[in-house]
Amino acid sequence: MNTHSLLRQKIRRQVRQLRQKLTTFEQKQAEIIVTQKALQFIDQKQAQNIALYLAFDGEISTQLLIEHLWEQGKNVFLPVLHPFCAGHLLFLGYQPKTLMQKNTFGIWQPKLNVQQVLPLNEIDIIFVPLVAFDQQGNRLGMGGGFYDRTLQNWQQKSFIPIGLAHQCQQVEHLPLASWDIPLAQILVG
Repeated sequence: MNTHSLLRQKIRRQVRQLRQKLTTFEQKQAEIIVTQKALQFIDQKQAQNIALYLAFDGEISTQLLIEHLWEQGKNVFLPVLHPFCAGHLLFLGYQPKTLMQKNTFGIWQPKLNVQQVLPLNEIDIIFVPLVAFDQQGNRLGMGGGFYDRTLQNWQQKSFIPIGLAHQCQQVEHLPLASWDIPLAQILVG
Protein backbone atom coordinates (compact mmCIF):
# COMPACT_ATOMS: atom_id res chain seq x y z
CA MET A 1 0.00 0.00 0.00
CA ASN A 2 1.46 3.39 -0.98
CA THR A 3 1.81 6.39 1.36
CA HIS A 4 -1.20 8.08 -0.27
CA SER A 5 -3.45 5.12 0.55
CA LEU A 6 -2.00 4.82 4.04
CA LEU A 7 -2.73 8.50 4.71
CA ARG A 8 -6.34 8.05 3.56
CA GLN A 9 -6.70 5.03 5.86
CA LYS A 10 -5.22 6.99 8.77
CA ILE A 11 -7.67 9.89 8.24
CA ARG A 12 -10.58 7.42 8.02
CA ARG A 13 -9.55 5.77 11.29
CA GLN A 14 -8.97 9.05 13.17
CA VAL A 15 -12.18 10.74 12.03
CA ARG A 16 -14.32 7.64 12.65
CA GLN A 17 -12.92 7.54 16.21
CA LEU A 18 -13.77 11.23 16.71
CA ARG A 19 -17.26 10.67 15.34
CA GLN A 20 -17.85 7.66 17.57
CA LYS A 21 -16.83 9.68 20.66
CA LEU A 22 -19.71 12.14 20.16
CA THR A 23 -22.27 11.95 22.94
CA THR A 24 -25.91 11.13 22.27
CA PHE A 25 -26.70 14.79 22.99
CA GLU A 26 -24.07 16.01 20.50
CA GLN A 27 -25.37 13.57 17.88
CA LYS A 28 -28.96 14.78 18.38
CA GLN A 29 -27.97 18.48 18.25
CA ALA A 30 -26.08 17.91 14.99
CA GLU A 31 -29.05 16.02 13.54
CA ILE A 32 -31.40 18.92 14.37
CA ILE A 33 -29.06 21.52 12.81
CA VAL A 34 -28.45 19.46 9.66
CA THR A 35 -32.16 18.69 9.30
CA GLN A 36 -32.99 22.41 9.34
CA LYS A 37 -30.28 23.19 6.77
CA ALA A 38 -31.36 20.28 4.55
CA LEU A 39 -35.04 21.29 4.67
CA GLN A 40 -34.10 24.85 3.63
CA PHE A 41 -32.00 23.52 0.75
CA ILE A 42 -34.80 21.16 -0.39
CA ASP A 43 -37.27 24.04 -0.25
CA GLN A 44 -34.97 26.36 -2.26
CA LYS A 45 -34.52 23.72 -4.96
CA GLN A 46 -38.23 22.75 -4.89
CA ALA A 47 -37.03 19.14 -4.74
CA GLN A 48 -39.52 16.28 -4.62
CA ASN A 49 -37.41 13.10 -4.94
CA ILE A 50 -34.85 12.95 -2.14
CA ALA A 51 -32.30 10.16 -1.69
CA LEU A 52 -30.87 9.71 1.80
CA TYR A 53 -29.13 7.04 3.85
CA LEU A 54 -29.75 5.46 7.25
CA ALA A 55 -26.99 6.40 9.68
CA PHE A 56 -24.34 3.80 10.46
CA ASP A 57 -21.12 3.89 12.49
CA GLY A 58 -21.69 7.37 14.00
CA GLU A 59 -22.81 9.06 10.77
CA ILE A 60 -25.14 12.00 11.19
CA SER A 61 -28.66 10.66 11.60
CA THR A 62 -31.23 11.31 8.87
CA GLN A 63 -34.24 9.97 10.80
CA LEU A 64 -35.63 13.40 11.73
CA LEU A 65 -35.15 14.67 8.17
CA ILE A 66 -36.90 11.60 6.73
CA GLU A 67 -39.88 12.11 9.06
CA HIS A 68 -40.17 15.78 8.03
CA LEU A 69 -39.99 14.82 4.35
CA TRP A 70 -42.75 12.24 4.77
CA GLU A 71 -44.90 14.86 6.52
CA GLN A 72 -44.33 17.24 3.56
CA GLY A 73 -45.35 14.58 1.06
CA LYS A 74 -41.86 14.30 -0.45
CA ASN A 75 -40.62 11.02 -1.96
CA VAL A 76 -37.80 9.46 0.06
CA PHE A 77 -35.35 6.93 -1.39
CA LEU A 78 -32.61 4.85 0.23
CA PRO A 79 -29.57 3.19 -1.33
CA VAL A 80 -29.57 -0.55 -1.93
CA LEU A 81 -26.52 -2.55 -3.00
CA HIS A 82 -27.03 -3.47 -6.65
CA PRO A 83 -27.73 -7.23 -6.76
CA PHE A 84 -25.72 -8.01 -9.92
CA CYS A 85 -23.61 -4.92 -10.61
CA ALA A 86 -20.99 -5.08 -7.85
CA GLY A 87 -19.96 -1.77 -6.30
CA HIS A 88 -23.05 0.09 -7.50
CA LEU A 89 -26.15 1.42 -5.76
CA LEU A 90 -29.82 1.47 -6.64
CA PHE A 91 -32.25 3.86 -4.94
CA LEU A 92 -35.54 2.45 -3.72
CA GLY A 93 -38.61 4.17 -2.35
CA TYR A 94 -38.79 4.28 1.44
CA GLN A 95 -41.99 4.57 3.46
CA PRO A 96 -42.75 3.82 7.12
CA LYS A 97 -43.97 0.32 6.17
CA THR A 98 -41.15 -0.55 3.73
CA LEU A 99 -39.75 -4.03 4.34
CA MET A 100 -36.12 -3.71 5.40
CA GLN A 101 -33.13 -6.05 5.53
CA LYS A 102 -29.44 -5.74 6.41
CA ASN A 103 -26.99 -5.73 3.53
CA THR A 104 -23.58 -7.43 3.50
CA PHE A 105 -22.11 -4.49 5.48
CA GLY A 106 -24.77 -4.76 8.20
CA ILE A 107 -26.54 -1.58 7.02
CA TRP A 108 -30.34 -1.52 6.83
CA GLN A 109 -31.73 -1.12 3.33
CA PRO A 110 -35.13 -1.65 1.68
CA LYS A 111 -35.80 -5.19 0.53
CA LEU A 112 -35.19 -5.23 -3.23
CA ASN A 113 -38.35 -4.57 -5.21
CA VAL A 114 -37.75 -3.52 -8.82
CA GLN A 115 -41.03 -1.58 -8.84
CA GLN A 116 -39.59 0.73 -6.15
CA VAL A 117 -36.35 1.59 -8.01
CA LEU A 118 -36.03 5.22 -9.09
CA PRO A 119 -33.58 5.99 -11.93
CA LEU A 120 -30.80 8.42 -10.97
CA ASN A 121 -32.04 10.98 -13.51
CA GLU A 122 -35.30 11.31 -11.57
CA ILE A 123 -33.62 12.08 -8.22
CA ASP A 124 -33.40 15.77 -7.27
CA ILE A 125 -30.98 15.59 -4.32
CA ILE A 126 -28.78 12.80 -2.99
CA PHE A 127 -27.71 13.36 0.61
CA VAL A 128 -24.56 11.31 1.08
CA PRO A 129 -22.74 10.08 4.16
CA LEU A 130 -19.01 10.64 4.51
CA VAL A 131 -16.13 9.92 6.84
CA ALA A 132 -14.19 13.15 6.27
CA PHE A 133 -14.37 16.29 4.16
CA ASP A 134 -12.36 19.43 3.47
CA GLN A 135 -13.14 23.07 2.71
CA GLN A 136 -13.15 22.40 -1.05
CA GLY A 137 -16.07 19.96 -0.80
CA ASN A 138 -13.91 16.88 -1.22
CA ARG A 139 -15.34 13.79 0.45
CA LEU A 140 -13.66 10.72 1.87
CA GLY A 141 -16.04 7.78 2.23
CA MET A 142 -15.67 4.37 3.84
CA GLY A 143 -13.51 3.16 0.95
CA GLY A 144 -15.91 1.04 -1.09
CA GLY A 145 -16.42 3.64 -3.82
CA PHE A 146 -20.20 3.09 -3.99
CA TYR A 147 -21.05 6.80 -3.85
CA ASP A 148 -18.10 7.82 -6.04
CA ARG A 149 -19.45 5.55 -8.79
CA THR A 150 -23.00 6.86 -8.26
CA LEU A 151 -21.93 10.51 -8.35
CA GLN A 152 -19.67 10.30 -11.43
CA ASN A 153 -20.31 13.27 -13.74
CA TRP A 154 -23.16 14.48 -11.52
CA GLN A 155 -22.89 17.96 -13.06
CA GLN A 156 -24.40 16.49 -16.26
CA LYS A 157 -27.21 14.78 -14.36
CA SER A 158 -30.37 16.04 -12.73
CA PHE A 159 -29.43 15.47 -9.08
CA ILE A 160 -27.33 17.49 -6.63
CA PRO A 161 -25.04 15.59 -4.23
CA ILE A 162 -24.97 17.07 -0.73
CA GLY A 163 -22.85 15.71 2.12
CA LEU A 164 -24.07 15.56 5.71
CA ALA A 165 -21.44 15.70 8.44
CA HIS A 166 -20.48 16.48 12.00
CA GLN A 167 -18.08 19.40 12.51
CA CYS A 168 -15.41 16.98 13.79
CA GLN A 169 -15.29 15.34 10.35
CA GLN A 170 -13.70 18.36 8.66
CA VAL A 171 -9.99 18.04 7.97
CA GLU A 172 -7.52 20.59 6.65
CA HIS A 173 -6.68 18.72 3.47
CA LEU A 174 -7.79 15.40 1.99
CA PRO A 175 -5.34 13.38 -0.10
CA LEU A 176 -7.42 12.81 -3.24
CA ALA A 177 -7.64 9.82 -5.54
CA SER A 178 -8.61 10.03 -9.21
CA TRP A 179 -12.04 8.51 -8.50
CA ASP A 180 -12.99 10.93 -5.69
CA ILE A 181 -16.03 13.05 -6.57
CA PRO A 182 -16.32 16.50 -4.88
CA LEU A 183 -19.79 17.36 -3.59
CA ALA A 184 -21.86 20.40 -4.48
CA GLN A 185 -22.15 21.31 -0.78
CA ILE A 186 -21.68 19.85 2.69
CA LEU A 187 -24.16 20.61 5.47
CA VAL A 188 -22.47 20.51 8.85
CA GLY A 189 -24.13 20.08 12.22
